[in-house]
Amino acid sequence: MTTTGADRDAAGVGTWWWWGRRRSAVFDGVLALVSALECAVEGVGFAGKASLPVPLGVLFGLLVGSVLLVRRRRPIAVVLVSIAVAPAEMGFLMGIVGLYTLAASEVPRRITAVLAGMSTLAVFVVTVVRMRQDVAQDIDPSGWYVPSVSLFMTLGLNAPPVLFGLYIGARRRLMESLRERADSLEQELSLLADRAEQRAQWARQEERTRIAREMHDVVAHRVSLMVVHAAALQAVALKDPQKAVRNAALVGDMGRQALTELREMLGVLREGAVPAAPVAVPLAAVGRAAAAAAEAAAEDGPCLDALEALCEQSRLAGTVVELVVRGEARPYAPEVERTAYRVVQEALTNVHKHAAGAEVVVRLAHREAEVAMQVENGPSDAAVAGVGLPSGGNGLVGMRERVVRLGGVFVSGPTDAGGFRVSAVLPAPPVERSVERSVERRVD
Repeated sequence: MTTTGADRDAAGVGTWWWWGRRRSAVFDGVLALVSALECAVEGVGFAGKASLPVPLGVLFGLLVGSVLLVRRRRPIAVVLVSIAVAPAEMGFLMGIVGLYTLAASEVPRRITAVLAGMSTLAVFVVTVVRMRQDVAQDIDPSGWYVPSVSLFMTLGLNAPPVLFGLYIGARRRLMESLRERADSLEQELSLLADRAEQRAQWARQEERTRIAREMHDVVAHRVSLMVVHAAALQAVALKDPQKAVRNAALVGDMGRQALTELREMLGVLREGAVPAAPVAVPLAAVGRAAAAAAEAAAEDGPCLDALEALCEQSRLAGTVVELVVRGEARPYAPEVERTAYRVVQEALTNVHKHAAGAEVVVRLAHREAEVAMQVENGPSDAAVAGVGLPSGGNGLVGMRERVVRLGGVFVSGPTDAGGFRVSAVLPAPPVERSVERSVERRVD
């Protein structure tokens, strides 16, 4: 992650006092040493003009020049000291570095402008006085030459460090803001990646649940009917060979139907599978492929028109099934029709498992904005032996998940007559089926 200024401060600024890095401390120390030597040399001349002892002037210059050591921590103090010693004609390096540091720091701009103006005025006055003393014998000091040259020299001395300091300060603030933005963007990307991973895990879990539900519905119903027919085949094999042949044919047909449905489901899964080799696939393309696979699975699934055939399969297995349809039949969305079909299918499977010989009534009601289905069976016939089908307890759970996922209502429970009832209501506004699309799918 990109390190911001706050991270650097927390990483160990206190190790070198107010310096963030060792080389910064060394650099400021060298500058302070050079400035102290400069002021010490200039202090010799100052001591002569002020009639002071030379050692005192040198010591004063060393102290004044050493102030540059605190330029990062106290830039205002450095500039004020340079202004104060300007009449003594010392501290030129300190003045230049102090103005640069002041302009590059976080000091308010109005304070920077005032101090830069004071420093410029002080240098200008000292330059004018010094130049008049130097050219008094050759040029008339009362003319415009001395002020003009003094102003030019003063601006040439003070303007560059101020402008360069303003540029460096602006660049430093820009880089700091870019670092902060990079940190915030990285944090946002990390959060988005975590959320995307959570959504991917949720999607994988949802897909596993959906596949398990589809596999359960397809396999459980077909295999249950196959087991029922196999039991009937065993019972009548010696007594009625013709009926045994018919039952054997039914078992084969149901096995082939189960294999066909499983093959279609596995084909959809293979089409949406991730390739083994790492290939750069856009996220939008993956989403479109997943949506197309889901839509194809939904359209290829069973619909309400196949309920009569579903009930007939149970009748062939020896179960008395009555189908009652109320209301005017109309097309619904593919997921609604598939869910309604699966609910009835799983309810009939439960009858074969738990209520052998019971009579079953399947009711289907087409209402204004919903479709309702109910599968009710009577008590099990004690004279009919059960086929011993295993039960995992997932049938009712899967039906409830399917119905609730579409915003419907699911109710199941025993009846007063000793049977069992499964009821479901699905919101199903009427839709128009695309005839052309259906024809194209059949042709493909």
